[in-house]
Amino acid sequence: MMALGMLTCLPIQALSLSTVLSNVIHLRFRVDKYMSENLRPISITLVAEPKQVKRFTLTQWRIAELTLGDHGDNVLNLQLSMTERAAYRFNLTSATPRLFVRAGFTGQAPKPDAITASQDVAAGWMDGEQQVLEAPMPMAIQVWIESYLARHGEAPVEMRKKKRKGAGRAKDTPSKEQPQ
Repeated sequence: MMALGMLTCLPIQALSLSTVLSNVIHLRFRVDKYMSENLRPISITLVAEPKQVKRFTLTQWRIAELTLGDHGDNVLNLQLSMTERAAYRFNLTSATPRLFVRAGFTGQAPKPDAITASQDVAAGWMDGEQQVLEAPMPMAIQVWIESYLARHGEAPVEMRKKKRKGAGRAKDTPSKEQPQ
């Protein structure tokens, strides 16, 4: 062993090619099991909080813990979609990026069944009388979405198409009154 300043160098062991390949294959399997280009498992823990409104007591649910991986009672797969790239960018550029969890119908005990990083998708769920819970997006998910956007490009800017050539332009037409 040789010391170089603050670093310590250990002798390199000669590894056989089969050992290196088996370690790479094992590592690749572990990475593929938990991650893919557009899919991540996320474990969610919900907690009920009693809330007093005048004389009534309501139960309000919130996400207590949101962790990466497939361990826990409520595991959902966050899947990114090419059609939602603009919504992901909008979410990432906000002050606090959020994840949204669909948790069954309003007024019932929550049963998480879907998760998204798109506010547009979450708004659609709420329009359908679904209960939507939100939580701050972990930094690891933010980085993963950023890399997804970098790989697939930003969503194209949608522009309104003209109905006919020249539509929407002001035309020079002679006026009847001449200014004096």
